[in-house]
Amino acid sequence: MPYSTASVATERPGRYIKQLVSHMSHKATTEISGDGRAVITLKRGRCVLTPTGPAIEMIATAADAESLKHVEEVVTKHLLRFATQEELAVDWSAPVGAEEMRIVDPLIDDYLITQCTPADEVLQELAVKTRETTGGAWTMQISQDEGAFLTMLVRMAGARQAVEVGVFTGYSSICIARGLADGGRLLACDVSDEWTSVARSYWDRAGVADRIDLKIAPAVETLRALPDEPSIDFAFIDADKVNYPAYYEEIVRRLRPGGLVVLDNVFLGGRVVDPAFEEEHHLAMRALNDAIVADERVESVMLPVRDGVTVARRR
Repeated sequence: MPYSTASVATERPGRYIKQLVSHMSHKATTEISGDGRAVITLKRGRCVLTPTGPAIEMIATAADAESLKHVEEVVTKHLLRFATQEELAVDWSAPVGAEEMRIVDPLIDDYLITQCTPADEVLQELAVKTRETTGGAWTMQISQDEGAFLTMLVRMAGARQAVEVGVFTGYSSICIARGLADGGRLLACDVSDEWTSVARSYWDRAGVADRIDLKIAPAVETLRALPDEPSIDFAFIDADKVNYPAYYEEIVRRLRPGGLVVLDNVFLGGRVVDPAFEEEHHLAMRALNDAIVADERVESVMLPVRDGVTVARRR
């Protein structure tokens, strides 16, 4: 699904968006929220329009390049019709597919790494060990800034009982365990003896092995065996994406009020926003993202951290 963007400079962004929505409502499905964000859905695609300062920010999406061009032309034609008091310039960007999407610009990406608490020697060596021993799978390891983010969240939550679904080589486990309150415990769930053997050695080196209980078994089974009561303070989900909905449900029902669950990779490299990607893990993540927003048990925010991170707090 290609998409394109346009930023239209104007002193009347809200007015033009309202006029456009009103005018096109008889030939397209339209909706507009209280903050002025509008969605116009045509037969061949859709356009999102947002008033941002002295401009209208537009995002057009469609199933293919030809349909995208059609959406661009229709929206542009009708928008220009209302601009009787000024001359608007509508310049659409070149089409981009989800597989080409850069969630964070490389320059900003590098800057983020330098502007967070540095990883200590143990975490740095673990990152190198993971690259050297796991082949292409090393990309499953969380980054330095995400690790610092996890430690901070655990500390802010005052967590004593934590759960991790997906250990890999143990980087995130160390970050979570270091943030636990005195006497805190981390239940670490994974199915790989090979990769968690690396984790065990680095947990010892990091001085957190005595806080971590590793369970080698399907995580759904491990979670379902836990007491069905609100006892979890913090949880991190970073495992097989198909089972994310099951992991989320088993954890949320056991989260204490104020407890946090953090989900990694909720963007799936941008593919979650592209309906052309229909593999099982795409469908599961897309459905879960929508379900979390509608889940009255939690309040949530999705952040553009690496490949997307959702933080949900139990009400």
